[in-house]
This record gives sequence, structure tokens and C-alpha cells, in this order.
Amino acid sequence: MKVDGQCHCGQIRYEAEIDPANVSVCHCTDCQILTGTAYRVSAPASAASLVFRAGAPKIYIKTAESGNKRAQGFCSNCGTPIYSADAQNPQSYFLRVGTMSQRAALPPQRQIWCRSALAWASDIRGLEPSERA
Repeated sequence: MKVDGQCHCGQIRYEAEIDPANVSVCHCTDCQILTGTAYRVSAPASAASLVFRAGAPKIYIKTAESGNKRAQGFCSNCGTPIYSADAQNPQSYFLRVGTMSQRAALPPQRQIWCRSALAWASDIRGLEPSERA
């Protein structure tokens, strides 16, 4: 599936090919901190399919629990997370689904690092909905 996306301010815009069957939720503590929320939703795109149409992400290198170095690409202007990838030799980029125009059509198909999941994050159906703040 072809997707396109951008950061909040529009400085970074991209296109890529993804497989909707590979959309996942990650509950690891690094993703919680890096996103500023309970989890991260991403979809892998091959390095060959990812094309930046505007701007270039700023890169922050984090060390995963495994010891692997992971590049975190984000907008240097608005701070929107765009992707994560292997810092040394990226074969794929894990694009943040929230940045994609097609996000409503990309429900997660699996969850990982559930041992770190926040208990309240698994069910918010009981919260009173509001169309606007």
C-alpha cells in the first residue's frame, strides 16, 4: 500500500510502500518516552521505498535494551517523530502511523513489548467521549 505522510508543521513530507498487515503497537518504555504517550504505532517500509518529498529528519541515536543502536528520525522544527531504523545500516524504516494520511485505514495487527504495557492503555472504552475538548 502506498502511503504519504508529514510532520505536524509540514516541513517534512514523505511517501513509502508498506504492508498494512505489518502495522504494530510497541509498548516498550523507550517508545513510551520517545512518543510522550502510552505506546507507539508503526509500519515498516523498505529503505528503497521511502522517499522524502520535503525536508530531512533530524536524527537521535538511542541504544536499545539489546544494545543495538536505533536512529530516531524527527522534525527539528515541530518535534514530530517520523521513524526509527537501524543506526548503522537501515534496511527498513518503522514509520509512525500517526504521520500518515492513511492512518485511519491502518489498524494495528499485533502488539510487542507487552511486559511494559501500561495497564490502563489496553481499554479506554469506559471513558466518556467528547467530540471536542
